[in-house]
Amino acid sequence: MKNTTLVIMAAGIGSRFGGGIKQLEPVGPSGEIIMDYSIYDALQAGFNKVVFIIRRDLEKDFKEIIGKRIEKVTQVEYAYQELSALPDGFAVPAGRAKPWGTGQAVLSIKGLVNEPFLVINADDYYGKEGFKRLHDYMAGEMDDHAEVYDMCMGGFMLANTLSENGGVTRGVCQVSGDGYLETVVETYDIRRDGDGVSAKNFQGEPVEVTADCHVSMNMWGLPAAFLDELELGFPQFLASLKEGDVKSEYLLPAVIDGLVKAGKAKVKVIETPDRWFGVTYKEDKQAVVDSLRALIAAGAYPEKLFG
Repeated sequence: MKNTTLVIMAAGIGSRFGGGIKQLEPVGPSGEIIMDYSIYDALQAGFNKVVFIIRRDLEKDFKEIIGKRIEKVTQVEYAYQELSALPDGFAVPAGRAKPWGTGQAVLSIKGLVNEPFLVINADDYYGKEGFKRLHDYMAGEMDDHAEVYDMCMGGFMLANTLSENGGVTRGVCQVSGDGYLETVVETYDIRRDGDGVSAKNFQGEPVEVTADCHVSMNMWGLPAAFLDELELGFPQFLASLKEGDVKSEYLLPAVIDGLVKAGKAKVKVIETPDRWFGVTYKEDKQAVVDSLRALIAAGAYPEKLFG
């Protein structure tokens, strides 16, 4: 069985979460945080290393709250996403406050990961079935040396990924009849609207989506060679920015979408019936706590996950 790594993007501070570090909010009965459950599910599925992408100014708190515990049960490494981590010839523009998005975050693991890896967000609960299905594909079917990048993603139903407390951002997908990704478009402010859902594009204009469409939750199974593609594309992205643009991000779904359209990647969409939950807004926390207690009562998790 080939090695597989779980990569957790945990560099963000939740601006909508009252200024706190939402990824480190305890939600389990023994003080567990959401990513504890993702790590538990991933290790049970067969992943055998965890890489945390964090910010250096969060390093001490992060290692105290989660890193030291996880180091006792699996191999752990750290990568750092920084605003100033730019290719030669580029500088941080005046007024830019945040790092450069999920593409730059994943690029930070280059040199640490040489095997297929699964990327997830720190503050999303994905469910057991998705980890198992993606791991089985990555370990048993993925050709990580193919000329055309062999990738996979967790395909969630949009209706299973909405917050009751405000709009969310999702990668809305078009999927071919044989189960491969055709396009993925980052779509914003998706929320329930009567019997349906409403959404907006990056410019804030309304776009049409359906509750049963597939969405990406940034749960991507990727070959290590893909990191070379991210490295090539980052300076091209930076060079394309217009003067004064301090908000555009180098987004992982956009990079993958471009590779698919160019015929350089095939992405198997692996459907998962799991229902997402996460702490996008402060008001989401109690629903997460209640959902986890129900799963524990049903026997899905022990009362205490790690030692």
